[in-house]
Amino acid sequence: MVKKKDSADGLSGPEKAAVFLLTLGEDFTSQVFKRLDTDEIKVVGRQMSKMDHVDKGDIASLLEEFKTDVGSDDLFLSGDDMLETALKNALSSDNATAILEEIRSDWRLTLFQKARKLEPQVLVNFLRNEHPQTIALVLSVLDQVQAASILGELKEDQRIEVVMRMSELDKVSPEILVDIDRVLQDELLSVEGMEGQRLGGVEAVAEILNNADRALEASVLEGVEEQREELAEEIRKLMFVFEDLINIDDRGMMAILKEVNTDDLKIALKTATEDLKDKIFNNMSQRAVEMLKEDMEVMGPTRLKDVELAQQSILKIAKRLEQEGKIQLGGGGGDDEYV
Repeated sequence: MVKKKDSADGLSGPEKAAVFLLTLGEDFTSQVFKRLDTDEIKVVGRQMSKMDHVDKGDIASLLEEFKTDVGSDDLFLSGDDMLETALKNALSSDNATAILEEIRSDWRLTLFQKARKLEPQVLVNFLRNEHPQTIALVLSVLDQVQAASILGELKEDQRIEVVMRMSELDKVSPEILVDIDRVLQDELLSVEGMEGQRLGGVEAVAEILNNADRALEASVLEGVEEQREELAEEIRKLMFVFEDLINIDDRGMMAILKEVNTDDLKIALKTATEDLKDKIFNNMSQRAVEMLKEDMEVMGPTRLKDVELAQQSILKIAKRLEQEGKIQLGGGGGDDEYV
């Protein structure tokens, strides 16, 4: 929704043209479009598509002769619908559709796209006072690292409630989106285009916790377990943590090690079990193992957070290779059987 402006003085040229055309109707607009080139139509069309509310003051200053026809303080217009009709009346069906799609794609960004552009702290400040259901929906469409960062900033009881609600999210109903949109519309985001999309769920929770630090992960899982033990177990089964690399076959391990930065590996192994270290060393050349062990011996104390970041970097490589079909991950305690 376009925000109100006190007067037409604040409107740009394309915005004034959009108000003018929206006020005069589809037939007149179609005739105007026939006299414009494609680029001009796009410029004006983008403004028309975004408008559904125009102040009386703007209309009056642009169209003095129509003052008496405006019967309320504001005029509500279906700008997008009218734009579509006008384009189809003025142009061939294919051209109208192409221009309309380009215009809509410019402004009708999904919540996912808009939210990812914001700094985590901006979202934290906005979300911490919102309903847990709102927070769950927003976190479900963020990058997992961004979501994990925000989750860690919430109060513990709020954090557990959000995770439980997020695990139960599936398809988003239009009714929920209306409520969320009412909160976010002018202040932060728009949720247009999200209807019916599959969001959240236990898988999303597991992915976010995979990107959280171990203290946050443990705190969340313990809190969920106190209220719903079976949900906590389901989340654990879907998580893939650094120690789960021991379940990967030798071929998969070698594929991962080919892409892993040596500095990340030596840091990541600081807290690894001896069994996992042996698994990794067995898939490296003797010379490479010797050099790695030498580096680890002379390496000083390392922050736990840096160790976890290095482990997450390696896990991201493993997950990418799995998505590319190059390796198969064993999973964090899953029950899959292979023959």
